[in-house]
This record gives sequence, structure tokens and C-alpha cells, in this order.
Amino acid sequence: MANHKSAEKRARQTKVRTERNRFYKTRIKNITKDVLSAVEAADKDKALEAMKTANKYLHHCVAKGVLKKGNAARKVSRLQVKVNAL
Repeated sequence: MANHKSAEKRARQTKVRTERNRFYKTRIKNITKDVLSAVEAADKDKALEAMKTANKYLHHCVAKGVLKKGNAARKVSRLQVKVNAL
């Protein structure tokens, strides 16, 4: 347990950030699954719409500091390859 006032504050901040990051990461997984399920169903319109949402949200997470730029770019690229295969 923290003994100094600054250490107590850091512990509180870490708790808040962990919860926030968990929310973002879970949403990223769900959005990715939406794209992949549309690809598996061979529904091009739905896949394109889901891909648009995924691209926008992944780059939003980069702006928020949840993901690094290269990580988001890699995820978008791999999803886009699968969508383009339709």
C-alpha cells in the first residue's frame, strides 16, 4: 500500500486508467469481431460498413493513447485485406 500522498494519487490514477483502457480494448475486440463475422458471412456491404467503423475507432484509440500508431495500422491493414478479398 502507498505511504506517500503522491504514491496514493498515482494508485488512484492507475485504477481509473486501467478501467478506461479495459473499456477501449474490449470495444476494439468487439468491433474487430464484427468485421470478421461479416467477412465470414460473405456480406460485402456489412463488411464495408463494419470496416469503416473499425478504422475510425482504432485511430480514435491512437489519439486517446490506448494503442500505438503502428499497432492500429497493422490491425486495420489485416482487416482490410480480408474485406478486400470479398
